[in-house]
Amino acid sequence: MGTVPPSSAGLIRAAARIGAEIAAVVAADVDARARFPHEALEALRNEGLLAAFVPVRFGGAGCTVADLSAMCIELGRHCSSSALVFAMHQIQVACLVDAVGAPYFDELLREIAASGRLFASATTEAGVGGDVRSSICAVERDGTSFRLHKHATVISYGAYADDVLVTARREVDAAPSDQVLVHVRREDWSLSAIAGEWDTLGMRGTCSVGFDLQATGTVDQILPDPFQEISARTMLPVTHITWASVWLGIAEHAVRTARTFVRSTARKQPGTLPPAARRLAVLVGRLDRVRALVESCVREFDGLHATSPSAVSMAFTIRMNNLKLCVSTDVMEIVQSSLEICGLAGYRNDTEFSLGRQLRDAQSAPLMVHNDRILEHNAALLCVLKD
Repeated sequence: MGTVPPSSAGLIRAAARIGAEIAAVVAADVDARARFPHEALEALRNEGLLAAFVPVRFGGAGCTVADLSAMCIELGRHCSSSALVFAMHQIQVACLVDAVGAPYFDELLREIAASGRLFASATTEAGVGGDVRSSICAVERDGTSFRLHKHATVISYGAYADDVLVTARREVDAAPSDQVLVHVRREDWSLSAIAGEWDTLGMRGTCSVGFDLQATGTVDQILPDPFQEISARTMLPVTHITWASVWLGIAEHAVRTARTFVRSTARKQPGTLPPAARRLAVLVGRLDRVRALVESCVREFDGLHATSPSAVSMAFTIRMNNLKLCVSTDVMEIVQSSLEICGLAGYRNDTEFSLGRQLRDAQSAPLMVHNDRILEHNAALLCVLKD
């Protein structure tokens, strides 16, 4: 990577090129073998995209979340797994940017810009019922050093990451909800797989197995603010926006495939409207509504981040949760409708209209932080939210 950071527009074009020329080429093999998409991630690293959200003063591109959303969409059109790994990495980088001003994390951002370190996340844990806002794992302090031990049910692409951000209780005697976010480096951790092989319906390239994680470090590797605050103002909204953008990319690919199929049918029968054309018109309208929702939430986040990033309201959190709820269900229905338009050509795995992989990948959307849990969270917030 050069010394002059690339522009956000240039990085979006690079994401589109990497998606079409690299990620798309290996996507079927990544899916078939449930393997990590090395080729796409190496290209993203070499083009500086892993440092896209790092501020310019630290050597990054200083992109906005709107830029990240556009990159996720471009990648999602071609390889859902590559796009989701990219999205999850950027969520962690956004949390590091949240800590700007702390010397350790300022230097870490410079490292990301210089070498393109790949970040993963360890927020889930056995024994807490899927609640990321509760931890059994605790930071065990010894002067300026610490150690921690986490039985993480999922660390997506953990075997391939350079760094992991780990949620843990602030100290051994802290309450389960008194959490911090801790940076640990590959050279300071040991990982033992606990969940067997990653053999799933979709999103097979994310390699999201569970690990028994043991790590050591120094206390300056603990982000200064409580995890509750980092989650509300950064992790939760950036997660929902980037994930929704990946799903939008999947939906766009499916609708584009359906349009190609309808046009090919129309060319075979000049002057006749194909039976599926009306269904396609309805489908394009639905896709436009999903795109508008994503763009609206992106504008709201970037506006808040630019003016008053700490002013996160319950209403804002509800809207970001609703983004996830809406897009995660819409993407499944859009891909299903696209498959119905393409018919057997979409159902087969050996045609240009095949949508099997996209259909399977879309099924993961409601399960990633389960929609039932998000609905419960929204219900609790609405009980106390004043008009």
